[in-house]
Amino acid sequence: MSALLDPRLAGCRRIYLSDFAIDASIGFHDFELAARQRVLINVDLFVPIEQSTSASDHVGDVVDYDFLRHRIVEIADEKHYNLQETLLDRIVDACFEQAGVRAVRASTEKPHVYPDCRTVGIEVFRFRP
Repeated sequence: MSALLDPRLAGCRRIYLSDFAIDASIGFHDFELAARQRVLINVDLFVPIEQSTSASDHVGDVVDYDFLRHRIVEIADEKHYNLQETLLDRIVDACFEQAGVRAVRASTEKPHVYPDCRTVGIEVFRFRP
């Protein structure tokens, strides 16, 4: 069964950030250790409609996706990451810092690592613990 068909997502709104490009110190190959590289981040937040609706049209009433962009940059700048898995897990954990987030689907991609493929990446889908 596709994770998106999971009944726990019923009544949720999907808030997403697509192809957010950052420069990160990531990788374990010698050529990756020499310089920061471009990483593409994709995040889908699943938030119950009642926690992502505002009767007053005020950002304080909903999960504000600006926090996500800022946290991703902070996380990427914290340290060198050998693995995309480690960076991605930190990003997903940060998504759950927002009280209304029920589930997160996220991925990272390194588009310039190998000359013979468009990108290499990983993806995870997690529900709030």
